[in-house]
Amino acid sequence: MAARSKTFLLCHGAWSGGWAWKKMHPLMVQAGHRLLAPTYTGLGERSHLAGPAIDLETHIQDILNVIEFEDLNDIVLLGHSYGGMVATGVADRARERVRQLIYLDAFVPRDGQSLFDLNEGGREPMRKAAAAAAGDGYRIPPNPPPPNPPPPDTPQADLDWLNARRINMPIKCFETRLKLERGEPAMPRSYIYCTRIPPGDVFGQFAKRTKNEDGWRYFELDASHAPNVTAPEALMGVLQEIVG
Repeated sequence: MAARSKTFLLCHGAWSGGWAWKKMHPLMVQAGHRLLAPTYTGLGERSHLAGPAIDLETHIQDILNVIEFEDLNDIVLLGHSYGGMVATGVADRARERVRQLIYLDAFVPRDGQSLFDLNEGGREPMRKAAAAAAGDGYRIPPNPPPPNPPPPDTPQADLDWLNARRINMPIKCFETRLKLERGEPAMPRSYIYCTRIPPGDVFGQFAKRTKNEDGWRYFELDASHAPNVTAPEALMGVLQEIVG
């Protein structure tokens, strides 16, 4: 790969999978980069592996295994939404392999925090949704109640495509407290905040933190929460700016 080329490794969001980044692959290739978009255990094409024991640690190990078996180095680790929880754990344990850490409208946990700690308002609704979901009691359906209106910048065809493929998410993924073995990640970190804010936006807290805390580069993107679907070219532009 050319000197300017980067290897992006994705940690995708909840209920989703690597499949949701379909629009980004040709843009990455066009820019001379490589995008690896693995899917976590129990979701997407790996939904047949779902079980009540799957938690945040399972998903961190999924990505660590990709790094190990693909023999990846100088990685640009990209965490989207829930994937910020995963990426933080991966960056802690594979610190010598990760060159940059980018959060895309993502959770940015500190040591000992769970996703529910960072989204306290979602804790009880999600637990109730898991208890009622399809009788299995351990998974949360996509977009748990109260339902959020669809983003106005997302065409119906994209919504249909997403909704047909999203998979119920093990609740333990949101309950697991992240354990950082080496403290805050030491590599360069960037935060991309999507500014088409839905009601009850939970990511504004991280935008505020990363704008004001040392060690961060902060960027904004005029898009809703999944720019990999709704604004792929604009997202690619920001990623290029960060890695350039």
